[in-house]
Amino acid sequence: MTTAPLLYVCVRPQLGAAAAEYESFRAAMRVDESRLARHDLVREPLPDDVFERYAGFLIGGSPFNVTDPESTKTDAQRRLEADLARIAEATADGGGPASLFTCYGIGIATRTLGGTVSRAFPEDTGPVAVELTADAASDPLFGALAHRFTALTAHKEGTESPPPGAVLLARNDGCPIQAYRVGDRLYATQFHPEPTTKAFTERMAAYRDDGYFDSADYDAIAGRVLAASVSQPARLLRAFAERFGPA
Repeated sequence: MTTAPLLYVCVRPQLGAAAAEYESFRAAMRVDESRLARHDLVREPLPDDVFERYAGFLIGGSPFNVTDPESTKTDAQRRLEADLARIAEATADGGGPASLFTCYGIGIATRTLGGTVSRAFPEDTGPVAVELTADAASDPLFGALAHRFTALTAHKEGTESPPPGAVLLARNDGCPIQAYRVGDRLYATQFHPEPTTKAFTERMAAYRDDGYFDSADYDAIAGRVLAASVSQPARLLRAFAERFGPA
């Protein structure tokens, strides 16, 4: 344990969605604001001393995609991708802070550390079944989760091959690489571990015209989301906070 706080790294341009995502992470981890700070990476670069100030990093989702053509990326997206790459490199070596890259973040971690990201494994918006691998049983974070559980996803790209040396922790048929670990301090998940079903439907409303689903299907998809039980992913976040966060 440490006395340094964890840091939520926002990569969402939409301020309302970003604020809600921070609250979802904080609530799922059962920590107050003194234990989970936040930084808006869309608008502010990482401070030079960030790796000395924080015990770990939680990277959320974003409407950005790693596989977007470079010519279409804004200056802000290119800058934040470079800063996220710094976090991946600093936490993969195991000598400093920890990290959990989720959704869009897993693409950055994968690309930075030598894996490949493609559009071959998108998943529809809503609940999906996730299954742990045999290696997950001995993992400090995933080992306490049910072997099979429901999580929430909405993404246009996925990890096609994990970084060299990564330990595959979770999979499903739609997206074979749902979670992995590099070293003992960098974790990455394709699924969203933080939102409640209600929070996820509110996020869906914010992005209903962004191509994740047909906006006319919002009510039907939201109904499936609200009927799902997604208790296990939050346990992953609590385990991360207990292992790497402040006492």
